[in-house]
Amino acid sequence: MRRFRLADRIIEETDENLQDALADAYRNRVRPLCLCKEPGLAMYIAQVGSQYIVKRMPLSGDAHNANCPSYDPPDELSGLGVLMGSAIQVDPESGLSALKVEFSLTRLGARAAPAIGASRADSVAGGTKKLSLRSLLHYLWHQAELTSWTSRWAGKRHWWNSRWHLLEAAEQMRIKGGTLRDVLFVPESFRATDKAAIEQRRAAAMASAVPPRSGPRKLMILVGEVKEIVPARNGHRLIVKHMPDFPFMLDEALHRRLCARFEIEFALWDADEQSHLMVIATFGLSPAGLAVIEEIALMMVSESWIPYDSVYEKRLVDALAKVRSRSVKGLRYNLAAETPSAAAILQTGSQPVGLYIVPQTVDGDYEDALGDLIASRPDIGAWVWRVADGAMPALPV
Repeated sequence: MRRFRLADRIIEETDENLQDALADAYRNRVRPLCLCKEPGLAMYIAQVGSQYIVKRMPLSGDAHNANCPSYDPPDELSGLGVLMGSAIQVDPESGLSALKVEFSLTRLGARAAPAIGASRADSVAGGTKKLSLRSLLHYLWHQAELTSWTSRWAGKRHWWNSRWHLLEAAEQMRIKGGTLRDVLFVPESFRATDKAAIEQRRAAAMASAVPPRSGPRKLMILVGEVKEIVPARNGHRLIVKHMPDFPFMLDEALHRRLCARFEIEFALWDADEQSHLMVIATFGLSPAGLAVIEEIALMMVSESWIPYDSVYEKRLVDALAKVRSRSVKGLRYNLAAETPSAAAILQTGSQPVGLYIVPQTVDGDYEDALGDLIASRPDIGAWVWRVADGAMPALPV
């Protein structure tokens, strides 16, 4: 449980008067201090609808006490580190993230060659870095704190509250001159008794994707769970959960590339009926009102909505799901496969521990890079599972 100092007042986050105190501090531009460490760490207050939320300052997550809910692993241990300051620029006063992305949110004229929102060859080397569609999903998931877990949350994370956190996080991101929330569509939980109202809200949310009489067409971004992808007369239909009567259309070339690029994700989805296959896609509406996908990417998440990339990461995620100590799943963003990163950070005891999974086929360069990565943060312990050595070691709990 966190405690905050608001000017000369100390208040706990469970206090029934917290919202009133935060509203007053927000109006008077009072910056709260998190008291997990003395004399306190600067935070900021975000207004999301009618709610006021205390958030950590950008780039300050690892300065918090390892047992503080505001603690966040160092960016450089995941793929986020190389994107901060380039593809992701955070305003230290407002907390807003300005995002540079490599995909388009408009379409002019005939449809371009079908695009896939990530590549196995994604690399962080070279010039200006930008977010792919999949790395945007990684950042949104992380900022929504859906990468965090403790066994105390078992049975408490569902689509409806995950959706709320995703939309809240999108409010704090700017993309192509507006907020991500303005162009993001995340389907609400379907209820047959509320079907007409849900359809009306969906139509209102997608209004910006309605094609104009002339000029470029605006695209929106879909984030949802794949229910199925089925053949159509021409191409395929993507059916998203909670939207059974509203298909998203993929042409044959895009579907073929999707199956090739995300072969691993489809295989993992087939292997575990409890996991979820998440989709992020840019789409527009045709003159006939059909949703047509322009670019698409996929991500696997566990039953508790924690992302994973392999059966080995899934075993780690399943083991962490039973641990009371808080863990944060690391995401790769644009990192190349040969670049090591922490699969997760476990907040246990006084020192957080980086959890690393070494694939079976790695060379000496990978091992050297892993050693350098671990040595770069002596304040963080290290647990290493070399898959070639056999079963997963016991977690450091």
